[in-house]
Amino acid sequence: MKGYLRADGRKGIRNIILVTYLVECAHHVARAIVTDSPSDNVQLIGFPGCYPNEYSLKIMEGLCTHPNVAGVLMVSLGCEGFNREQLSNTIKASGRPVETLVIQKSGGTKKTIAAGLERVRELVVSAEAVELVPMDISELMVGTICGGSDGTSGIGANPAVGHCFDKLIEDDAVCIFEETGELIGCEQIMAERAITPELGVEIMASVEKAEKYYTKMGYGSFAPGNAEGGLTTQEEKSMGAYAKSGSSKIHGLIKPGDIPSQGGLYLMDVVPDGEPMFGFPNIVDSAEIVEMIASGCHLTLFTTGRGSVVGSAISPVIKVCANPETYENLSDDMDINAGKIIKGEATVSQVGDEIYQMVKQVAQGQQTKSEELGHQEFVLTYKKFEGIGPSCLPTVR
Repeated sequence: MKGYLRADGRKGIRNIILVTYLVECAHHVARAIVTDSPSDNVQLIGFPGCYPNEYSLKIMEGLCTHPNVAGVLMVSLGCEGFNREQLSNTIKASGRPVETLVIQKSGGTKKTIAAGLERVRELVVSAEAVELVPMDISELMVGTICGGSDGTSGIGANPAVGHCFDKLIEDDAVCIFEETGELIGCEQIMAERAITPELGVEIMASVEKAEKYYTKMGYGSFAPGNAEGGLTTQEEKSMGAYAKSGSSKIHGLIKPGDIPSQGGLYLMDVVPDGEPMFGFPNIVDSAEIVEMIASGCHLTLFTTGRGSVVGSAISPVIKVCANPETYENLSDDMDINAGKIIKGEATVSQVGDEIYQMVKQVAQGQQTKSEELGHQEFVLTYKKFEGIGPSCLPTVR
């Protein structure tokens, strides 16, 4: 397969121009630029808050320098707290072109939109000149998430993704699974899979933190829709979510925006550090996808039983549907029918092999259903994280 070679040496499977708003006050102008742009490769992301936040800056830096991104137009109101200078410098240091428009200095809405469209046209031209070069599967980063889980998820789609992950890790690719709040009860078996005892201790602590966080928030990851779909306990849901990780050793524990430097399996801790704070959200699927993209994921495997139609900006989302009834009802949105496992028409390994093949096809340019339908969901809010310690990314292999 081939990838778009970036100046920083990484390779992308898409060639996207981002229009990025830095405060909600600039959202409308940025969206109008994207809407009026004639290119389908121009996409919208942004941070709505005005007060500065280290997490949001780190995520935006990871997104704007992602291998799938060829250039960035930043749209600022002018008085927000977001550190646009640092973001711009980070993008420039990666070798990507970046432009900044400040609405308060550009003459308001109409003039900024007109200027933005001109800047975007220039960025699209520069993106078209990016070189396509050979790309090995070992250079891929793949994330996974489950959403709208039901009683079929943990016995169909999730173990099939786990099988796919095992194959990708054999290829020395990076695979990331996430959401420690949906792995409560599985911490001991994950710790036993850690490549060092010290990493095992960190994994245990991350799940314990998630349990305390959700207890104080008063609302965990077990949603009413999960119960309606046949799940009966948090432990049952956790075991199903855990199945996405496959059977390989766990090579590291990362936090959003941390980028693994070696192939292997990584657990992402998306639960904020410290005490729950006003304005910090409960965990949502679209935000978790964004966090995995910020950590370098070229694409995401999204398993669902009850159904979900979301995609994402920047990186493709492959939908793996566990429930045969849901697949029939939402077939226009689903990429892989893991319901065949439930009906006895295919094994877990056969569907896992099918997912593995689709990962390679999407990496070579094939569009996912969510891409074809124009889904480009994006969520970025306030959070707070402490840096990971040396035990979280051991170099032992």
